[in-house]
Amino acid sequence: MKTTIRVFAIVTCIFMLQGCIHKLVTVPVKVAYKTTKGVVKGTAAVVGAVIPDGDDEDKKDEKAKD
Repeated sequence: MKTTIRVFAIVTCIFMLQGCIHKLVTVPVKVAYKTTKGVVKGTAAVVGAVIPDGDDEDKKDEKAKD
């Protein structure tokens, strides 16, 4: 009798804590994703500023043709 009550209590706790466990797993993953996303955007902006891609030269050529 005591064993069935313990099993029932454990199963009940598992279902009640399922939302908490979900939050513990997903929140750090979201924070890491957003942080990494920001770092990548910042790096791309710096690289774009340091290494020009030739857009200015294309604009000069178009103006010269007009």
